[in-house]
Amino acid sequence: MEKLDLAEQMRRKNRRRRRGWTVVVGHEVRFDVENGASALDGATGGGGGTSPSTGLVLQAMPQRRESFLYRSDSDFEMSPKSMSRNSSIASERLKETEPPIERAHGEDLIVTPFAQILASLRSVRNNFLSLTNVPTNKSRRSSGAQSSSTPQPRMLVPGEEPYMKLAVETMEELDWCLDQLETIQTHRSVSDMASLKFKRMLNKELSHFSESSKSGNQISEYICSTFLDKQQELDLPSLCVDDALSSGIDSRAAKKKDRAQRGPAAMSHISGVKRPLTHTNSFTGERVPLHGVETPHEEELGKLLSDIDKWGIDIFRIGELSNNRPLTCIAYTAFQSRDLFKIIMIPPKVFVTFVMTLEDHYVKDNPFHNSLHAADVTQSTHTLLNTPALESVFTPLEITAALFAASIHDVDHPGLTNQFLINSSSELALMYNDESVLENHHLAVAFKLLQNEDCDIFKNCSKKQRQTLRKMVIDMVLSTDMSKHMSLLADLKTMVETKKVAGSGVLLLDNYTDRIQVLENLVHCADLSNPTKPLPLYRRWVDLLMEEFFQQGDREREQNMDISPMCDRHNATIEKSQFGFIDYIVHPLWETWADLVHPDAQEILDTLEENRDWYHSMIPPSPPPDYFQSEDQQQPDRLHFQMTLDESEEPHGDIDSPVKVHSHSTDQDNTSDPEDIPADAEM
Repeated sequence: MEKLDLAEQMRRKNRRRRRGWTVVVGHEVRFDVENGASALDGATGGGGGTSPSTGLVLQAMPQRRESFLYRSDSDFEMSPKSMSRNSSIASERLKETEPPIERAHGEDLIVTPFAQILASLRSVRNNFLSLTNVPTNKSRRSSGAQSSSTPQPRMLVPGEEPYMKLAVETMEELDWCLDQLETIQTHRSVSDMASLKFKRMLNKELSHFSESSKSGNQISEYICSTFLDKQQELDLPSLCVDDALSSGIDSRAAKKKDRAQRGPAAMSHISGVKRPLTHTNSFTGERVPLHGVETPHEEELGKLLSDIDKWGIDIFRIGELSNNRPLTCIAYTAFQSRDLFKIIMIPPKVFVTFVMTLEDHYVKDNPFHNSLHAADVTQSTHTLLNTPALESVFTPLEITAALFAASIHDVDHPGLTNQFLINSSSELALMYNDESVLENHHLAVAFKLLQNEDCDIFKNCSKKQRQTLRKMVIDMVLSTDMSKHMSLLADLKTMVETKKVAGSGVLLLDNYTDRIQVLENLVHCADLSNPTKPLPLYRRWVDLLMEEFFQQGDREREQNMDISPMCDRHNATIEKSQFGFIDYIVHPLWETWADLVHPDAQEILDTLEENRDWYHSMIPPSPPPDYFQSEDQQQPDRLHFQMTLDESEEPHGDIDSPVKVHSHSTDQDNTSDPEDIPADAEM
């Protein structure tokens, strides 16, 4: 009876303790990325497979400020730094054999739910060995890297307190695993568990942030509406029959008038190329210019382009020296430096013709989403592909697809957000059923341009290679839809942490899903790289994006639409918004990427930290409380931030508790808060 009481006491003490996880990385366990047997090229020629690489080691990150993903996920839990029982014991074992300096980075904190389940099951396995004294050499999992991370069983006496304590904790841990596995929805991937968890944690962070000031409320709404892929709520108002009929007639008449005003030319905007080719060739004769463009500043341009492999190149100066052809010279230089013209058999003249045609279809009047942004993302993608940890991991065809995707990812961007196009019932939104409207359009335009005369840069590729390349490009460009941000982040973090917990030693990347997942996140990082660039460049990008936001806000005001968050030029500053934008969006993404390629991205993270600290130091003092009170009296319908999930996504376990993500505003509340405007977010 005394033992039962002790067991019950242990159960109560350890109930609901599965939140923070520490995985011990032994010295002999290496987490390498290998190319494996890849069929992505579709053929042996023109960018075939490469030999396996052992260059990428997933190791513990150095001590630095962690993102919100590592904070507590429950009001009932202690800090996520708290370790599960077995992880704590494993850590103690490690401390007995490791020098103090090596112990500092001997543990990795696991935050993705699926990896947590794996870690817990490994804990159960180790506990079972201790309770039963089963020889580890009898296990099929006792060979290879697994054996190096499996602790030797402890000698415990049945019936004594240490034995009972371990038995109860093992049962609790196994019960927790069963609870989580029973709530997994079979039609969803395991990475969805992480995505839902991260959304819930972001909701908590944004709720606190929105309560800090009126500007925090607006920033929270902006982040929620831009970076979370949420189901649109449908309001079904109660109307009498006469009102409904009258409303329907008025609506149909308004839409008919709108279509008449726009005319038949609107559909040509959807078909791919909205305007005819504006040039033949900008160079004369058969010789392709040294840097892909003719310019009187060839020597100075060459000096800048010699740093194309470096992070933070001055893309603005390149635009000036290249006769406003930054995309053409960046793409040409990147392909040439990688010898892709020979490997993929791309005629240089055809390549220049295509990229110039592509650049002509970027809207020059856009302050931000123009060919300068495309050139910046292409150069950033090129640099990330050069990461030492990824050396020989991707094939030439995959590299070509990534650079091509980066160069086309915003072609013919109208300078408006997806949500604006949806709210205004644009032809593009109708064509693509409100799903990744702009991203689908960018792809359609780019592949249509390939059909122009002397523009098919892939004409020498086999049919299989073209199909494979097209699929990869489509996946990567669709991943630049910022509403997919949290899913991309969750996918990558789950993959990295699962491989660490499994202890298999090798991240093979031997299938399309894993390989394209890394490439999608690579391009996504490049698209969200402005805050990681030198501060003068970053601030310049911020100004350009804000002007584009303001132009949309002006248009919304003229059309009597609700002004989108951060788009009101009469009520806008940027400091606190950039601080929040980095903390909640940019830093978690780059933190995860840095974990994948550690230590190659440490300087990028350092620059991001410095830029965050600079914007934090520039945040103006908050107005006194009586200011907010008077403002609230004048505007009683202040935004209220809240998040919701579609009921079909609402989970039931400790990991997947409900997430709420939406914002409420009234028709009168069209003004933005005067404190904060985030920037560098894809529209």
